[in-house]
Amino acid sequence: MREDSQEYKAKKAFFEKVITLYGRNVVIEILQDENVEIHKLHMADSNKTDGAIKEILSLAKKRDLEVFYHPKNVLSRISKNAKQDQGVAIDIIAQSYQNAEELKKLSSYRLIALDGIQNPQNLGMIVRSCAAGNVDGIILPKKSSAKISPLVIKASAGTLFKIPIYFCERLEDILPSLDDAKIYALSSHAKNTIYDVVEGEKSIYILGNESEGVSKEVEQLCNDSISIPMQRGVESLNVAVTASLIAFMKQEKI
Repeated sequence: MREDSQEYKAKKAFFEKVITLYGRNVVIEILQDENVEIHKLHMADSNKTDGAIKEILSLAKKRDLEVFYHPKNVLSRISKNAKQDQGVAIDIIAQSYQNAEELKKLSSYRLIALDGIQNPQNLGMIVRSCAAGNVDGIILPKKSSAKISPLVIKASAGTLFKIPIYFCERLEDILPSLDDAKIYALSSHAKNTIYDVVEGEKSIYILGNESEGVSKEVEQLCNDSISIPMQRGVESLNVAVTASLIAFMKQEKI
């Protein structure tokens, strides 16, 4: 089988970092942020050039961006959200969005991995806590997980691109290859707690689905299950709160 050319690999790596967002207010906010690198700005050719559209065009001109016009149905295919794109979409280059294979090159890390997190607001709040806390990155599968969207950006309060997000198709695809990392599944049923953990150079904490927790398939790939000790009969915490506790807990290392 012929190996991919360097040109193809470079092109693939570039487009892996491209994230498409949509919605007039979101696009305005992105255009106003000079730190966000923009690849393409898309608009439906049926938009009336007033209000928010007028402001978008003005900001695009200020940043010397070419505007790509499309029929509404084509724009909807680009945004992948016909009901909410409001006739505009923007491709941004997220340098912090990386293939999880890159983790194999790192000598140390402290990560939170997400297994089936569906709520975009939870994802945004998790990103915010991790960006503020003692976490080096987030592993975010593409399958069975919330996608990076305007709701995620809003919930992250502008922190989405301040921390590396490592993508993979499924956690089961990447975790077995990180065999030198200590992997912990958060579970309310675990006997050991987060305060029993003595971290090594590489640690990964897996947070599971809002209703079902960490899947059995992923749990089998973990070194241990750990819980958060709780008082007064409280059985569980919101997954974003759990992420905050992990992000800010102080741990001794081996």
